[in-house]
Amino acid sequence: MDKRTTVGIDLAKDVFAICVLDAHGAVLDRKVLRRAAFERWAESLSEPCTVAMEACGSAHHWGRFFATRGHTARLLAAEFVVPFRQGGKNDGNDALAIAIAARQPTMRFVPVKTVEQQAILAWHRMRQGWIEERTALLNRVRGLLAEFGLVPGRSPAVLIAAMARIVDEAAAPEPMRAIVQQAREQLAQLDARLVACDMQIQAHARCSPQAERLRALLGVGPITASAVVATVPDATLFRHGRLFGAWLGLTPRQHSTGGKTRLGASSKRGDAYLRGLLVNGARSALQAALRAAPDKATRLQLWMVGLARRCGYQKALVAIANKHARMIWAMLARDERYDPEAWRRHARTQPSDATGMPMPSAVGMS
Repeated sequence: MDKRTTVGIDLAKDVFAICVLDAHGAVLDRKVLRRAAFERWAESLSEPCTVAMEACGSAHHWGRFFATRGHTARLLAAEFVVPFRQGGKNDGNDALAIAIAARQPTMRFVPVKTVEQQAILAWHRMRQGWIEERTALLNRVRGLLAEFGLVPGRSPAVLIAAMARIVDEAAAPEPMRAIVQQAREQLAQLDARLVACDMQIQAHARCSPQAERLRALLGVGPITASAVVATVPDATLFRHGRLFGAWLGLTPRQHSTGGKTRLGASSKRGDAYLRGLLVNGARSALQAALRAAPDKATRLQLWMVGLARRCGYQKALVAIANKHARMIWAMLARDERYDPEAWRRHARTQPSDATGMPMPSAVGMS
């Protein structure tokens, strides 16, 4: 009997599709199981093999489940599985496509996160969701107030102050005042939850040596440092910082052919939450660079200012975020601390920018 070497699993909440391949890629078994039956089948999988799944909900849980039982767990991005799907889209064909994709020698896999990393990421995800709820609630109240001729300023702080006056001074009909009061109570609850999230995330950033090193980089605060450490289990999985920046969607999308390179807008691939934190951090760093006096600005700040003048403010933000991502990769992959003077030791090896000046170095040895 041929030995199974690769198992492709299409995960779901209740129904799991399984496809088993041998060493030659031939299909040995295909089945669809309910959750309880799938758990019994997974427990009975005794021979070590490669278990491949799409990186979706519960994938990291099952990855740890199979890894602790001696199997090699592989998580694939869904976009890399699509080209290998044969026929129409269904659970069985998805499982076969996952198994075939996992056998490709050039395939890139998503590292399985630990329980601790996922616990911290849960705080980040809830924080992101509550911020969106808070914004939606303020916009909803603003639209309702406009129906009564009440148009506060655009600032959330101004709107919240106006909500308090509406309730206290009876500036709107009684039913509307009751709604505004309920909205104020919900805002207070959301603010309290956000404060709890920030405290938990900051505690993680203080306790993690990696996050503590990242915070030395201008534009990387405790939230960004914590998110990076929790999202990237092993930075050495990326061969260099350019791949890390591309994974975050901070590089241009290519449309190149015939030896002609055509670059478009940023690809915006990867983790949108982490990319947004880096771009916001780049905005903070660029603002600090623009405010700094030329004779007191660091070399990196002078580069930021020159970049903004050449490329424009928005493009400069993405470029600075990409630069920060490459620095972060170097600090994590090489276990180094940020050294703003590292360029002095490696000035001859640094590439030049459009002005002919050497680019700022990422990090130096700690």
